[in-house]
Amino acid sequence: MKIINLKTKNWEIVKLGDIVTFQRGFDLPKSNFKNGNYPVIGSNGIIGQHNKFKAKGPGITIGRSGNLGEPYYIENDYWPHNTTLFSIKFHNSYPRFIYYLLKRMKLNRFNAGSAVPTLNRNHIHPIKVIVPKDITEQKRISDILSSLDKKIEINNKINVILEKIAQLLFKHWFIDFEFPNEQGQPYKSSGGEFIDSELRKIPKGWKICKLLDCGKIICGKTPPKSNKNYFGGNVPFIKIPDMHNNVFILKTVDSLTEKGKKFQENKTIPAKSIIVSCIATVGLISITSSESQTNQQINSLIPFYEPNLYYIYFKLKTLKDYFNTLGSSGSATLNINTKIFSNIKVIMPTNNILEKFNKIVSPIFNSILLNSRENLKLSQIRDSLLPKLITGKIRINLDDIKES
Repeated sequence: MKIINLKTKNWEIVKLGDIVTFQRGFDLPKSNFKNGNYPVIGSNGIIGQHNKFKAKGPGITIGRSGNLGEPYYIENDYWPHNTTLFSIKFHNSYPRFIYYLLKRMKLNRFNAGSAVPTLNRNHIHPIKVIVPKDITEQKRISDILSSLDKKIEINNKINVILEKIAQLLFKHWFIDFEFPNEQGQPYKSSGGEFIDSELRKIPKGWKICKLLDCGKIICGKTPPKSNKNYFGGNVPFIKIPDMHNNVFILKTVDSLTEKGKKFQENKTIPAKSIIVSCIATVGLISITSSESQTNQQINSLIPFYEPNLYYIYFKLKTLKDYFNTLGSSGSATLNINTKIFSNIKVIMPTNNILEKFNKIVSPIFNSILLNSRENLKLSQIRDSLLPKLITGKIRINLDDIKES
């Protein structure tokens, strides 16, 4: 199959409603979710499972309120939440092609609400779009783009499994205290000695440390936004939305120039720093992959001793509920200031055990980082191809398709 440059021959201008019909989703409070096999799709994607479905797959939802205009493709039967519009019929069109077409259209421009942003199907159905007449070409276009998305999805699933493997080892060694003793036997099961501590009984030789004893603590800061010379460079500027579902931070919405970085040089953190969200959304934990800065909602820990890195990462992930308790101060917004964060106490194993743990899990995290970097490249390729394929600037040679 060849991809060639052609004019948009055999493409036609139609209204969006001529190729797909949308309808508002159905209300379903979370309290009414019943465990089942059908995903409930909200404006941000899957928000839960239910034992009934309202729409047959394949289908597409569009964020109607909340994450406005964002399309989501679902292969199987599902429940479209009332925060979405969902496809009820495709008219001589290929569903995945429509999904990529909608991603290109950026429908959040068609906000029909006033105080509360909403998307109305009557406002998007009349939008004119150009599409291939031949559904085979639509399919081929979507196949190219979806092959990239599927590889990204596979890498994401692998990363989830890899992190769970490392997390299980962490639990076995540092929660159940079954790390190998000097004879290579599980410590607790083999009668290992424990001592009292202010947190709980811990293995002999271990200690209790404050986070400030484990690494340098830095609270982020935002340079003056009035100075445009500080923004738009190559230095990642991490904010809480960049952290969601990311072990390593590879991509950020905002970035700083060298001038912006030097304006607050003392806020620069190196690669392999642990960052923790501490305001509003508390308890998200990620690791930097390059020299970065963060905003004031994030506290960073630069480990004094590198083999501590993945132990502290998992230890902080176990403190999610504790972070929420610490952040509650009677106000609506959770807030863990840097002093409180620095004085959080954690159990610290001996260096010998930390080195053994780090030796095992480092290759796992290296694989996660490599997969994440590959995903970034794949998404850049997809995002570059999408507008060209979906508008006909790059065409699929249908003669080659018929021959193959």
